[in-house]
Amino acid sequence: MDFHTHIFPPKLREGREHYLGRDPCFAHLYSNPKAKIATAEDLIASMDREGIDRSIILNIGWTDHELCQETNDYIMEAISRYPDRLVGFCALQPRAGEKAVAEMERCARGGIKGIGELRPDIQGFDLGDEVVMRPIVEAAAHHRFILLTHSSEPVGHLYPGKGNVTLDMLYRFISQFPQLPIVCAHWGGGLPFYALMPEVRQALGNVFFDTAATPFLYQPQVFKYVSQILGADKILFGSDYPLLPPSRIMSQLRSAGLEEEAEGLILGGNATRLLGL
Repeated sequence: MDFHTHIFPPKLREGREHYLGRDPCFAHLYSNPKAKIATAEDLIASMDREGIDRSIILNIGWTDHELCQETNDYIMEAISRYPDRLVGFCALQPRAGEKAVAEMERCARGGIKGIGELRPDIQGFDLGDEVVMRPIVEAAAHHRFILLTHSSEPVGHLYPGKGNVTLDMLYRFISQFPQLPIVCAHWGGGLPFYALMPEVRQALGNVFFDTAATPFLYQPQVFKYVSQILGADKILFGSDYPLLPPSRIMSQLRSAGLEEEAEGLILGGNATRLLGL
């Protein structure tokens, strides 16, 4: 199971320039003409080639509430057409307040299972702002949603889309809402390594980390080290398709030398349990 993929409606791919001018998050990620934009059909074809049985499709951190709604519509349409292959997460703009909560309720009725990928650095809100986030978290808990947020390393090389959602910001949010199931994308910006601190390990009880874009971030040993520090049951296989094909991350995982049981958890067991499938 691939826990981190992105799709967009065909009209958005065809009108890329129009959407670049409408939203800074989309412009940040897709202003380069080489940045790939995939539809639901593209993803299903890739899954068939790569041997992926099911994918979680994420939206992006639109700054505009109406664009969240427009693209959420496509994700709900996609999961209705491919109910056994796709699981949908929705975009939210927390600064929209009651409108964001209402959008979450609409998406829940449409079969959505979570929120993400949030981009607080671009969307202009603070994950640690309880006034902004508590209504979102309470509504998410009511609908048994999972929240997935982008994560960034505070050190290391720069790359397109890196952003500034660093582990200190993530940890503050996690500590404020310990009951919420949270997925920190891209290995949480290195947060799992701090689980060597007992208080951090305790705080991460409901937190998972996906492997999206690993070849751009870490050596393959990251699978082994995080499994040793935090447990293989905290890792979710994710590719960041169409940025990377799942086989790139699969190759890294296979080379890490994990036991078969640990690989099985990462490749789908953890996601199946988390999503209640």
